[in-house]
Amino acid sequence: MINKLVTRIKDLNAPVVVGLDPKLSFIPDHIKADAFAKHGENLKGASEAVFEFNRQIIDKIYDIVPAVKPQIAMYEQFGVEGMIAFKKTVDYAKDMGLIVIGDIKRGDIGSTSEAYADGHIGSVLVGKSVCHGFDEDFVTVNPYLGSDGIEPFIQVAKVEKKGLFILVKTSNPSSGELQDKVSDGFPIYEHVAMMVDAWASEHMGKEYSNIGAVCGATYPEIGMRLRMLMPKSYILVPGYGAQGASARDLLGFFNDDGYGAIVNSSRGIIAAYQQENYETFGEADFANASRQAAIDMIQDINWALGH
Repeated sequence: MINKLVTRIKDLNAPVVVGLDPKLSFIPDHIKADAFAKHGENLKGASEAVFEFNRQIIDKIYDIVPAVKPQIAMYEQFGVEGMIAFKKTVDYAKDMGLIVIGDIKRGDIGSTSEAYADGHIGSVLVGKSVCHGFDEDFVTVNPYLGSDGIEPFIQVAKVEKKGLFILVKTSNPSSGELQDKVSDGFPIYEHVAMMVDAWASEHMGKEYSNIGAVCGATYPEIGMRLRMLMPKSYILVPGYGAQGASARDLLGFFNDDGYGAIVNSSRGIIAAYQQENYETFGEADFANASRQAAIDMIQDINWALGH
């Protein structure tokens, strides 16, 4: 799967992933009104509005970005109906040729971790039928329960030819409370990075491994160090734009050839029409505002990379 992702990044010259993290406050009133009229002001109505919002954005960005990253919590808040919207979003994005990174941040031990892996990137046997659950291409995984929480995901990813992005250094302000603690002379995030590099070496694609990492753009100096520690891993980089990181902050996450990282923006793109720079599009044309925001992000990053 990493080969497909790298190929799309190169073909589109766009090291960008759009985070599909919808809130009801991001969704234009006319979409909510239509969904509520059909399904009521309830979880079903909210979930249908979420999917329609996602669908229209996907229709405007599928030809300029390689991937989308739906954050599962934004769907789980609407219960079962929200999870249906999540699945519909995954399927629609894949139908449009996009690679889907399920931002699920799962991580447990033993059979529990295996069940998460089967549900999101694997399959289950129902009678004589092999059934796929959410069927993302990649998922984010939390390693802080140790290797027995990661190995089931790696094994399923290997069988299904899919991939993982393992949390190493996250972009949130308090991440250092645990991740920066020093053990045996190194911060915890470096220990995790070295584990990721070992896993990555065993599950290589052509140029990069199917085992990637998540490192926040809000820590650019750390990103340079982690790039060195994980040369074979693609790095998923949150924190650009709304969280404060600039294009120049991203340079250390990339290799010298300008590849090796994919940068996420969520509300900066999907809620672009609510921002001053794109307010001329108006609420009715929100999806084209998202397209323009994605174009601007791609140009900004490529300018910093010298592409």
